[in-house]
Amino acid sequence: MSDTGAKVSRVYANFRGVDFRGEEINLVRSPDSLNVWKDYKHTESIRTRPGMEKVTEFDVSGKINNVIFYKGAMLVHCGATLFKVVDGAQIILERNLSSMRSESFIYEDILYIKDGVRYLQYDGTTLKEVEGYVPTTTIGKKPGGGGTTHEDINMLTGKRINTFLADGVSKEYYLDAKDIDKDYPPIVKVNDTVWKNGTQYNVDYTAGKIAFVTAPPAPNTDGRDNVSVEFSKTIDNYRRGIDNCTMLQVFDNRVFFSGNSNYPNVVWHCSLNDPTYVSDLDYYREGMDEAQVTGMVAGNNALWVFREPNEANTNVFYHTPTIDDTYGKVYPSSHSSITTGCVGKAINFNDDIVFFSERGMEGISGDITTEQAVAHRSSLVDRKMIAEPDYKRMVLAEWEGYLLVCIGDKVYLADSRTAFTNEDHIEYEWFYWDMGKTITCAKVYDGVLYLGTDEGILYTLTDTEAHMESYWTTPKDKFKYPHMQKTTNKRGCVAEATGDVTVYAKLEDTDFEYIGEYKNVTDYFVSRVKRKKFKDIQLKFHSKTRFSLETVTLEAIVGGYIKR
Repeated sequence: MSDTGAKVSRVYANFRGVDFRGEEINLVRSPDSLNVWKDYKHTESIRTRPGMEKVTEFDVSGKINNVIFYKGAMLVHCGATLFKVVDGAQIILERNLSSMRSESFIYEDILYIKDGVRYLQYDGTTLKEVEGYVPTTTIGKKPGGGGTTHEDINMLTGKRINTFLADGVSKEYYLDAKDIDKDYPPIVKVNDTVWKNGTQYNVDYTAGKIAFVTAPPAPNTDGRDNVSVEFSKTIDNYRRGIDNCTMLQVFDNRVFFSGNSNYPNVVWHCSLNDPTYVSDLDYYREGMDEAQVTGMVAGNNALWVFREPNEANTNVFYHTPTIDDTYGKVYPSSHSSITTGCVGKAINFNDDIVFFSERGMEGISGDITTEQAVAHRSSLVDRKMIAEPDYKRMVLAEWEGYLLVCIGDKVYLADSRTAFTNEDHIEYEWFYWDMGKTITCAKVYDGVLYLGTDEGILYTLTDTEAHMESYWTTPKDKFKYPHMQKTTNKRGCVAEATGDVTVYAKLEDTDFEYIGEYKNVTDYFVSRVKRKKFKDIQLKFHSKTRFSLETVTLEAIVGGYIKR
């Protein structure tokens, strides 16, 4: 029985995103789409994305590296300058930050900022270097030495305290370090009273010794230390070890630091609930080689650490809280079974631990209790995304259920609501935007997405009336009969849409041809698509202002066999 004369009706609907693989694709996806998305709060249709509205511009050279919201003000790290913006007015807080991306967190109402060169704190009034907690490193010391190790050295400060049990006779008290800092005169207290340097005691900085003129009296309470000495012993690269970190991640009430190029595979963490105290023993080496740590993510009851690709294929590690009888809570490093390296960024996207490899976006399948495996997440956009020149310098932000992967002036949006199964793993649907400006920073606050650019201008993505080019292209459609010619129904196609829409049609490998322009559409329009004897057809719905598209219906009549 011949199929000639059969009618095939196509309804393009429930659009899901782009597919840049260049193969025959599902009719709900587009092989070429620009600046559209699904705004789930308002519609299930695809529509033109919001435009960028300028918030403020900074009169300094450099890109925007961070945006922070703190105590009712907006802080913006632009170039090497930190601005405080209140009601549009700009106040300069600091001019000597680094010009690279910075990170921040708030603890007990204090803002902490890491810029890859310095570690700063801000209370809303004063911005300063983090003043490290001063540990009491040795207690119960006799004047001649000994004692019990109490607290570890703090990498953020050379200062430390020793406490002694005076015997009422000895005049020379030896500290737990020699060659102490001469630019920091020790602070000596006896029975909580400060004694005077040069009058009541003298300091031998080389020997690390306090020489009293009169021996301190024995304590009033037996066995209770009554002499304390605060001094400073700077250890090379301790402070810089943390200052030069470019990444931080809060996990288990501690802050973890990494990204120091001088210590590429090292991760440090602060003490419990104290961002100003980083013990010189609280660090971990990720792997035996020096491949750089490129990402840290908290999730699935662990801190995940990602490294760049290396020959040893030891690229993903995880840390879980463990109680040690001697050291208390520790975070031993465990090597996962994943060998794929991270060249971009990593993030916890809606409880999915993902990172960007040389192949695209990867997700971790499995957790710390099972064997982990890589599950690819971005097959639909890999061909275009990984070819972006700034792929390794991407900016990530989670907004409105999407993961925005900002690469140069392009944005790839992974949609958490419409994942699908590809073979044996879950992948995301994606949309694709061209912002027209290089995005260097992205921050979400109160549901609003803020975008910084390399021009020192800060925008919000909130303009729902801005004119811009956007379009959606249907896949090549053979109307169920790839071996036969088709002719469109003379009634054309019906599109449920709003806005200004221009329609184009394309047959086989020809160029798109203009069909018609439809202004101020509020419900639907009919486009007279008249094409004969085609193998396959594509439609393109284009707007230079704004539009939305819900469904497209097109009918074709099957003709004879295709002739070569």
